[in-house]
Amino acid sequence: MIKTIPANKVEVGMYVNLPTSWMSHSFMKNKFLITSRSQIDKIIQSSLKEVKIDTSLGKDLIEEVITDEPSPIVPETVQKVVPEGLREMIRDPNLSPEKKARAVLQYSQEMMKNLLESPTAENIGEVMTTISEIVDLIVTDDETNNYLLSITSHDFATYTHSVNVGILSISLAKALYGQSDSHDMHALGAGFFLHDLGKVRVNLSIINKPGKLNDQEWQEMRKHPDHGFDILTETDKLDKESRIIVLQHHERNDGSGYPLGIKGDDIHPYGRICSVADVYEALTSIRPYKPQMPPFDALRIMQKEMLHHFHRDVFERFVRLLAAAVKT
Repeated sequence: MIKTIPANKVEVGMYVNLPTSWMSHSFMKNKFLITSRSQIDKIIQSSLKEVKIDTSLGKDLIEEVITDEPSPIVPETVQKVVPEGLREMIRDPNLSPEKKARAVLQYSQEMMKNLLESPTAENIGEVMTTISEIVDLIVTDDETNNYLLSITSHDFATYTHSVNVGILSISLAKALYGQSDSHDMHALGAGFFLHDLGKVRVNLSIINKPGKLNDQEWQEMRKHPDHGFDILTETDKLDKESRIIVLQHHERNDGSGYPLGIKGDDIHPYGRICSVADVYEALTSIRPYKPQMPPFDALRIMQKEMLHHFHRDVFERFVRLLAAAVKT
């Protein structure tokens, strides 16, 4: 039975049916079981005043009855930040590279979505451990890596963007550094996947705004590298690589970036890698105010109009990386 209830009456255990319009909410699916308080908070913070629930698949709304008996304390269902199937898919030797890539991509998006809803120290640590396994897959399995580069999804949700940039950046670091022991690829992977972690402290209305940001909103958005640094510091997950990547992924070679406005050789190579991947992913993803841009067109714009933003050698290696993935 489908029932419409106020958004603030949603409870853990209910199966919600949200509107199909992306402008109404930022969840990956429109129909799902509520498993955590953070999901409820996100619904309440959205533009939704009412939601539909399917009582045949989940909990019904029980009208409050005033009694003298104290209400029992019901423990909240804890949602695992890392989906059950992700590590199994990574380790499955019988799964084809294409199927493995698609499964890893889907589960990774779900993992990052869960983390951004609840960025606790425990969850960050769990995600970083899993990212290390994804990094090992990318570094050691060229065929699966190529599929991952070719099937990245293109919606503009922060969790999707984080996964895409993570995959692109690790693949580029692999191309630049190979099997060198001088670079901790696990730590790099954590930094690349978590580069936008600070956006959890930016108002959701700014993150999901269906249009370009005004000056005040843009000032708030530009704080997310510092917010990410603060979160990693507070949760004691701040190593050198993640600090560099989180703080420098929006710096530009000509000094026009943020938050520090550093340029040239003052930008660390890890920051340069993430910068290129971040801009490319932003150009090729769907935005509410622009259509999706084909990869070739995005690279052409980066080369013709934005090359002064990037380290030339890093950008050229990125182009060769994508070209090789298309050919395979």
